[in-house]
Amino acid sequence: MRNIFFFDTMLTPKIITVVYWLVLLGVLFFGLSMMFGGYGGFTAGKFFMGLVYIIGGAIGVRIYAELLIVLFKMNEALQEMRHK
Repeated sequence: MRNIFFFDTMLTPKIITVVYWLVLLGVLFFGLSMMFGGYGGFTAGKFFMGLVYIIGGAIGVRIYAELLIVLFKMNEALQEMRHK
């Protein structure tokens, strides 16, 4: 607990991983609801827009999470350099 209270270790990278999976599930759910839900029934346009949303959303969320993790990895590397 001391590491968390005195900021010796970072808690946010663990939270980023959980948030990544939750947002990924949200993207999947929204894409599927765009593909098969709503007014007008099933159409090819809605299906492909939902598919594009799922693929693009998954890639976008992954890139965003990786960029955040890179910041924390850089912090860890700088801390290691400082302690040497």
